[in-house]
Amino acid sequence: MAIEASPLQRRFALASLFAGVFLPPLDYFIVNLALPAIHVGLKASEAQIQFTVSAYALAYAVMLITGGRLGDLYGRRRVFMIGMAAFVVASALCGVATSGAQLVAGRVLQGISAALITPQVLASIRTVFPIQMQARLMGIYGFVFGLASVVGQIGGGALIDLHPWGLDWRVVFLVNVPIGLLALGGAWRFLPENRAEHRARIDVPGVVTLTIALIMLIYPLTAGRELHWPVWMLWSLGLSVPAFVMFIGLERRIELRSGGPLVDVSVLGRPVVAIGLLLAFLFYCIASFFLTYGIFLQEGLGWTPLRSGLGLAPYGAGYLLGPLATPWLARRIGDGLLPLGFGCLASGFALCAMQLGHGVPGSGFYFGLLIAGTGQGMALPTLQRIVLTNVDAGRAGMIAGAIVAMLYVGAAFATACIGGAFFAVLGNGSDAAAYAQAMRVGLCWMLVPLVAGFLLSIWMTRRRERATVVVRSS
Repeated sequence: MAIEASPLQRRFALASLFAGVFLPPLDYFIVNLALPAIHVGLKASEAQIQFTVSAYALAYAVMLITGGRLGDLYGRRRVFMIGMAAFVVASALCGVATSGAQLVAGRVLQGISAALITPQVLASIRTVFPIQMQARLMGIYGFVFGLASVVGQIGGGALIDLHPWGLDWRVVFLVNVPIGLLALGGAWRFLPENRAEHRARIDVPGVVTLTIALIMLIYPLTAGRELHWPVWMLWSLGLSVPAFVMFIGLERRIELRSGGPLVDVSVLGRPVVAIGLLLAFLFYCIASFFLTYGIFLQEGLGWTPLRSGLGLAPYGAGYLLGPLATPWLARRIGDGLLPLGFGCLASGFALCAMQLGHGVPGSGFYFGLLIAGTGQGMALPTLQRIVLTNVDAGRAGMIAGAIVAMLYVGAAFATACIGGAFFAVLGNGSDAAAYAQAMRVGLCWMLVPLVAGFLLSIWMTRRRERATVVVRSS
């Protein structure tokens, strides 16, 4: 259903939704730069510092599909508001934490609440707003997501260096509170309720099985390197495969009994949806870049958090430019935006690898970042739009959660594998040249999933074009 409201009310509803897009990635990026200050300020252990990042990412990725399905069943506005209220409380708890354990607990709550927020935004765009607006809204979604990453990197560095209002690292969490409260009030006043037409009960066995399977997969990928890959983690990775097979079998049985499965396996089997989820995995292997680039700048070159954030500015500029150009390009090349985005990502990072010298990056490197950022800004909203328009409104939340979950599975995989290659090449090296060589190797390995995504996206868009021609001719 479309919003039947004045343009002003529609803008306020969108502002509330896009605040939900802004906060989760902002929190992820801004905290990365605050880790050294948190380590000193809380006297936290190395494990607690590691869990400050990984606990949030794990809780977020594990709960996304469940969060999306809850919105389908119980109302996307209601679940969005519950998630936003919980995110505000969790951010405040993180901001007043007096120990590493309290901070980690707050981060887990932040991750769970963010997983309730994000799928409702994508599902609401799919179900509440007219179809002719959706390409533009997905472009704005990509713009806001990119803006959050830029603000998180640059603004986070500035907050840590400048200590506004006399606050230390705590400000990176407390800044979420007023934004969240404004979004909560806007959603309560302007966002209409929407849910699936046929309500069902939440599939509790499916939730439990999927949660266990995702933890078995994602936790070793996010924490394995820091813990030196103990044997139990390798067993966990291996056993995650039969755990997912068990989950799929469970969902098929629930579906055959005319129940309400957590994940509709028949929808995941649709070619566009299945390929789209694989592309989401390949796309967010670029997450390894943010890890290795930050280490290269701060440890290899000795840059401050603020200067390191500014070092990502060209990428952020491209990330803002790409979504702004998306609606105009979509009218001219349609789904061709997806392979164009992957192509820009691959060519941009390839240029970075070729231009990376033995010290401070030069102009060619930053131009590559601009191209890659533009590609990310085009590819992400286009991929989400293509997949979501191939499912009915009643399953939009589930698929929205699945898309974002696959993004974070890809990020965890790349962090483990490509990040592992970076540290293996770095070894005991401590000078700028050693870090630059490790960075170059990491960039080259990152090209593998990006080139695969480029080729697969070409195949998918051509398949969709042929299907459209057949439908029109019949």
